[in-house]
Amino acid sequence: MKDLFLTEEEKGVSRQQLSGQLDLLLQEHPAARKILIIPPDYTRCYSYAGIITQLLYEKLGTREGVQVDVMPALGTHMPMSEEELDAFFGSVVPREHILIHHWQTDTVRLGEVPAETCAAISGGKFPEAIDVEVNHLLVDGGYELIISVGQVVPHEVVGMANYSKNLFVGVGGREMINKSHMLSAICGMEKALGVIDSPARKVYDYAQQHYIDGKIPVVYVQTVTTAAEGEVKLHGVYIGDSRRPFEEAARLAQKLNIVHVERRAKKVVAYLDPAELKTTWVGNKGVYRTRMLIADGGELILLAPGIRAFGENEEMDKMTRKYGYTGTDHILELYRQGVFEGRLMSAAHLMQGSSEGRFTITYATRPELMSREDIESVNYQWADYEETAKRYDPKKLHEGWNTMPDGEEIYFVGTPALGLWKAEK
Repeated sequence: MKDLFLTEEEKGVSRQQLSGQLDLLLQEHPAARKILIIPPDYTRCYSYAGIITQLLYEKLGTREGVQVDVMPALGTHMPMSEEELDAFFGSVVPREHILIHHWQTDTVRLGEVPAETCAAISGGKFPEAIDVEVNHLLVDGGYELIISVGQVVPHEVVGMANYSKNLFVGVGGREMINKSHMLSAICGMEKALGVIDSPARKVYDYAQQHYIDGKIPVVYVQTVTTAAEGEVKLHGVYIGDSRRPFEEAARLAQKLNIVHVERRAKKVVAYLDPAELKTTWVGNKGVYRTRMLIADGGELILLAPGIRAFGENEEMDKMTRKYGYTGTDHILELYRQGVFEGRLMSAAHLMQGSSEGRFTITYATRPELMSREDIESVNYQWADYEETAKRYDPKKLHEGWNTMPDGEEIYFVGTPALGLWKAEK
């Protein structure tokens, strides 16, 4: 199909402009009668994907004999709650048309990324084949059009999120999720963050080219957004079935979502929105996205009023509690012993969630949701949220450098999931 690009870097894309772009997309597929929309889940609540999904559903509802289903790209995350569904899809998408992806049971194997390809991508560090798996409904569901919706933003695993990651992880299966995350972690997260052609992206590109292009009718709708003073602004919409829309979106996201700071900070305070982030599995975006800003010997404080578990599912929660964020060397040694067989994403997550002893990580939680003993058991430091928020009030701090009444200097990040913060030196 024809690529559709709309960029309004300064003033933002209006709802009317967005609606017009979606009309152009649907005009390219006038005969489609059974359609699947794949948006992210609520942990990507700044993506504009909820609004886009509602608009698509309303527009397609005017076509006679059309069936539209929505399958949130959960990956290994827990299913969306009723409150999250209401916030994301409103009353527009009927609940009976929302499908839940089960990453452990609902997938079909399309093929593999060969071992020699993975070895070349990883510089010999991960010479294993990776099965390419997606939810079986993409293959046997009879869908004539599949619309993948999501946000392009710096990401700890794939460098710049979205495009085919929304399929191979969001509605993917155990082996692809596990092995692509481990390959990325072994290659080094700080070398991937904010990079378009990261190692994991090259894995997904191979899978896209060999098993999706020309075989499964997927069109990508990708956004670039920012948030200021609680308002999400849409800066770009990039639509198409090729890689080019992702590349265009990624270049804008690199410009708008990567904050270059003149020097490293001794103390960084980041706020984890309780409606968005309820586990350290996703809350650790506060670690990933700020780590290149923090000085050696510095401190990261995560204001985390909604954190109540480690993993997004019971399996990953148990692995985190058992092995903790104990550093790359220790986790790699356990990996070589076979401890993480079939659970490589847990090893990758534990490696990425460690500061490697370079700075301290303090989770400020509500003890009734996540106790001091729990936090300290996984090798983090703990603080009481209410007490910490009295000093570092997220409602009063502004993005960037702040000087406290006693002269202490901190750097505040209000929405870590929306960007990447890097010191110039």
